Amino acid sequence: MSFTAVANVTPRLHRSELAVPGSNPALFEKAAKSAADIIFLDLEDAVAPDDKETARKNIITGLNDIDWGSKTLMLRINGLDTHYMYRDVVDVVESCPRLDMILIPKVGVAADVYAIDMLVTQIEAAKKRSKRIGFEVLIETALGMANVEAIAQSSPRLEAMSFGVADYAASTRARTTVIGGVHPEYGVLTDKDSTGKRDYFWADPWHGAQTRMMVACRAYGLRPIDGPFGDFNDPEGFKAAARRAAVLGYEGKWAIHPSQIALANEVFTPTTAEITKAQRIMEAMAQAAKDGKGAVSLDGRLIDAASIRMAEALLEKAGSLKGNIA
Repeated sequence: MSFTAVANVTPRLHRSELAVPGSNPALFEKAAKSAADIIFLDLEDAVAPDDKETARKNIITGLNDIDWGSKTLMLRINGLDTHYMYRDVVDVVESCPRLDMILIPKVGVAADVYAIDMLVTQIEAAKKRSKRIGFEVLIETALGMANVEAIAQSSPRLEAMSFGVADYAASTRARTTVIGGVHPEYGVLTDKDSTGKRDYFWADPWHGAQTRMMVACRAYGLRPIDGPFGDFNDPEGFKAAARRAAVLGYEGKWAIHPSQIALANEVFTPTTAEITKAQRIMEAMAQAAKDGKGAVSLDGRLIDAASIRMAEALLEKAGSLKGNIA
């Protein structure tokens, strides 16, 4: 391991992140009673320009009046290139001690995060807030992805990054209008077999971007979160996308509809079988250490020190979930 050690951020349960438009306060109570780990009240894409001010007031009222239990509450502000952003931050942070995090959209450079950090720090000092607000940033542009490693180191408030596939696709001029799904023209064609037959396999056009963001997050102690899957009438498609992200090392996924919350929680909760296997790896390696061995065979497969680290990571996550294990 490198001598450079990076501390992990504030731990939070982050399997599912529910998006709730600030312009529709009727949904707030339902969100509070949902099984979502994190709720973000949205002032950006889900709110029309003429409704921004009303939505901001709705969110302030909702944050202060509704019993949100132990949920993490997050505010998605408008972009730094708009005149709505500063009032989003000032009005809500000054008025809502219950707010836990701010979601910053379309972050392109580290200075974008620095700007919000400076503003929030001043408000916290002025209002004598005892709870420090954390940040999540959306990586959803080519510029943001090009600077993702610098952004990951931009602020001690930063806890998580989300991959915003829709705006990312628009930014990169990808030939798709689907939010978070695959594309039939993005695939590989096999060589001909002995009969001349060739098979075609679909691939994931977002894999490279998701991997790069995940590496930046894990290198600097952040939580990588997968963004939206647009077709909320396709639960299997959602689960397939979530499983791909989970295998890469993502902590959770957005839910843009309440029906997607349980799906995300299921995918990003370690199963009993996975926990049992991790425990067996730990036990086998402990015995190997007693026997003076650095590696050992378990179920016909080699396990070594790297296996311990993977097992420890899974058991640590399972421990943080406690009663949520499937």
